[in-house]
Amino acid sequence: MIKEFKDFIARGNVVDMAVGIIVGAAFTSIVKSLVNNLINPLLGIFVGKIDLSNLTWTVGEAQFKYGSFLNAVINFLIISFVVFLMVKAINRFRIKKDEEPAEPSEEVQYLKEITELLKKNEGK
Repeated sequence: MIKEFKDFIARGNVVDMAVGIIVGAAFTSIVKSLVNNLINPLLGIFVGKIDLSNLTWTVGEAQFKYGSFLNAVINFLIISFVVFLMVKAINRFRIKKDEEPAEPSEEVQYLKEITELLKKNEGK
């Protein structure tokens, strides 16, 4: 069972996933800092409050913290946009294996026909 566990951990997909999770966590902290330290103060100019997480709406005894929700939405939008840009860049550099080779030009087809004819005449 230990050997199976070692084989499982050593597989490329598991290692790639672990690296992705670690980088994602680090990236999330960067985005949170961006939102809290740069974007929120910018939005605070228009809203009148720098810290959006303190924005609340009270109905009776219930308190809705929509400012924290706005922070989460901003974080999500930034992270998803950056991931979109990363995937787009990776796809640009990825070698497309599914593409079929382009049709050879007429000249290449003629040269192939000539080569085949020469091979046939050589055999006679």
